[in-house]
Amino acid sequence: MDFYELTLRLVLSFMMLLIITRIMGRKELSQITFHNFVSAVAIGNIGASLAIDDRLDVLSGIYALIGWTVFTVALGYIDIKSKRAMKWFNGDALIVIKEGKIMEGALRKARLDLDSLNLMLRRKSVFSIKDVDYAIFETDGTLSVMKKDNKQSVTKEDLGFSKSSSVIPIGTEVISDGKINEHNLLKLNLSPLWLEQQLRKAGVKDPSDIFYAEVQKDGSLYIDLKNDEIN
Repeated sequence: MDFYELTLRLVLSFMMLLIITRIMGRKELSQITFHNFVSAVAIGNIGASLAIDDRLDVLSGIYALIGWTVFTVALGYIDIKSKRAMKWFNGDALIVIKEGKIMEGALRKARLDLDSLNLMLRRKSVFSIKDVDYAIFETDGTLSVMKKDNKQSVTKEDLGFSKSSSVIPIGTEVISDGKINEHNLLKLNLSPLWLEQQLRKAGVKDPSDIFYAEVQKDGSLYIDLKNDEIN
């Protein structure tokens, strides 16, 4: 492949990908669902091959790009017209927290662990699971969060707390899937005996019965038991 052919291929590939992106619309950029991801990978590979692979002739590469574009736009149209088809292609949104309870089954189905869930909550400016009423793991991989009524648009001043009234900066995990996080207890200057006493007060005999527990900013203990799925 000479320099002029390579230049032509690069220009054609760039222009085709730009046109295709405009045709497919902003949804392809803002939402990465299953078929959007497959289309993006396929079109990217074809565009790259068109640019540098001399085994792929230009017309075949352009035809392949147009074909994938038509296929993707058609699927997008089906998404709009048929909820059943949309559900089959993209799956269902999963409720991972319901009425303040962690849905362990939904977490497993989404292949989402507690650390990832907490990270996504922090990105929504939620630093304690206790503050969440509902959390929904969307089909595009984002998390939608609805805080509890008493946690929405409320400042410390509204609640009558001063800045110094906070014992702990953020909610901190101390039990995960029945296992005590001794490292976090040590960071909080709390002993296993303190944790045992708090569990007794809550009527919990064995830490293995707990799916998740965290120490709140005010020093109290939030507990989510295993197998508390709500129908």
